[in-house]
Amino acid sequence: MRQPAICIIGAGFHATTNIYPSLLEAGACIQAIATRDVNRSQETLLRFGSKGVAYDNHLTMLQSEPCDGVIVVAQPQDQAQLVIDCINAGKHVFVEKPLGMNKQEAQAIADAADEAGVLVMVGFMKRYAPVYDSLRTLMEKEELGTAKSFEVRFAVDSTPFCENNEQYLQFAAIHMIDLVRYLFGEVTNVKGFHNSEGAHISQCLTVQCYNGIVGSLYFSGMTAWSRESEKVQVTFNNGFAESEELNTLRTHQSQSFTDLPWKSLEEMDTVFTPSASPMSGTMRDLYLRGFVGEMKHFLACCEQNKTPLSNARDNVHTMALCEAILRELES
Repeated sequence: MRQPAICIIGAGFHATTNIYPSLLEAGACIQAIATRDVNRSQETLLRFGSKGVAYDNHLTMLQSEPCDGVIVVAQPQDQAQLVIDCINAGKHVFVEKPLGMNKQEAQAIADAADEAGVLVMVGFMKRYAPVYDSLRTLMEKEELGTAKSFEVRFAVDSTPFCENNEQYLQFAAIHMIDLVRYLFGEVTNVKGFHNSEGAHISQCLTVQCYNGIVGSLYFSGMTAWSRESEKVQVTFNNGFAESEELNTLRTHQSQSFTDLPWKSLEEMDTVFTPSASPMSGTMRDLYLRGFVGEMKHFLACCEQNKTPLSNARDNVHTMALCEAILRELES
């Protein structure tokens, strides 16, 4: 079976720590790498065992290399133009978030991709994390009834890369904002407050979705959260489910009792967790965070010419929601 051949633009810390290993785990081969320094490109090829071609100009690579797809992992302000260059070269492309710094830029890229007949996938890896995939399946099957409300908590030390509320929404919380859309549907109303001071972010939001589901979002970007944390809790008609730190999903189904349940061990929860093994190495984290899943999805979409789940058109709605939240916070 032929390995998909992928070209890559970028070789920074995130790319080499998460994307490159996940791409190889998903079964692809690295055909070429382009960075601003050909020596760096060559070193990265060697690091990941590739005999591919090193470039110091991505346009030359796009013109020279026939491939199944291109991965773009660059500075946020550079990614939109890099994706346009890939589209103009007729290449399917995966790009890290954010794709465009606002709704208008995202819209222009989605239009260009549609016109060129090129697939564009945005790296919202939480959609492909096993815990959230399981939660979505639970909701679709309505095993606990209909979802009525939810609570999302996300905290991380974003001070090194976010200077204000806007950057925090674009570079950090955007993953959870996109996840809200993916799990609960489009948001129609947003209300919120913030107590942010420069790079130290504290936000509290309430939202209502088109389907009537209501929820709360608590976002924190403070040095206090050097231990990154995220939780999602969903209340249904007949129970609740909660995910914790990407490695636990707990479900509770409403039950009826012949006697008061506190008199004995009557309450029952179901807990799903991954196994732990020395054999998992670092791959365990890449699977649980969704990086391997999103790479497998991108490769499958390229092979089957199928629209990705987190595509450029869908990304427009995520960027629009980020803007709506920012307007509410600034008001």
